[in-house]
Amino acid sequence: MARTAEDVLADAVRQLAPDAAANPLVPLLASGEAPREAVAAFALEQRHIIDGDRRSFLHLAERASDGRPAAAAFFTGLAQGESLALEELGALTAACGLDEEAVRAYEPRAGCQAYPAYVAWLALGAGPADVVVALTANFAAWGGYCAAVGRALREHYGFDDRACGFFDFFAEPDPAVGEAALAAVREGLADGALREPSAHRYGRLLQEYELMFWQTLAG
Repeated sequence: MARTAEDVLADAVRQLAPDAAANPLVPLLASGEAPREAVAAFALEQRHIIDGDRRSFLHLAERASDGRPAAAAFFTGLAQGESLALEELGALTAACGLDEEAVRAYEPRAGCQAYPAYVAWLALGAGPADVVVALTANFAAWGGYCAAVGRALREHYGFDDRACGFFDFFAEPDPAVGEAALAAVREGLADGALREPSAHRYGRLLQEYELMFWQTLAG
């Protein structure tokens, strides 16, 4: 029986899921033991990550526009989502006591910016359908982290709903993004462009760079 898009994505999410103990910062936040400075650094790093990822997604959408409309739509939607996430990030930055001068003066850390650098590398030459699979697996882990951090900031750090809006934005899977991913994978299966070994390699590296981000913040 031919593999379906649902099979492909479910297998990627399951096989590429990071070890529950691999992220050192989220458990510290969940227990209230992490310093507030780590939350501020998260917000400052994310400003750079969002900007980079948005441009990468737009480039992937442009590359896919020639013959792969479903993949192009998926990446266009992600780019739009990054713009919305940036708006939510402002409240988190303010809750951390960071003004515009502090944001401009901040120097990002290599360990945190390795993730968007790799996304940019994928945008330059990886097969769009393969990247859809890799990102979908990573988003599953990222969403879980965001849900946990949003709860922690409310329970232990006194952040209100507005300040936690960035984490809430990513915490729950977006059905529209899920449907767009399925459509893009179906397209890749239909035209033979999807290569699951490559998709899993990309996804594994994305997960490792994701963990590097959290490990760097944890110090």
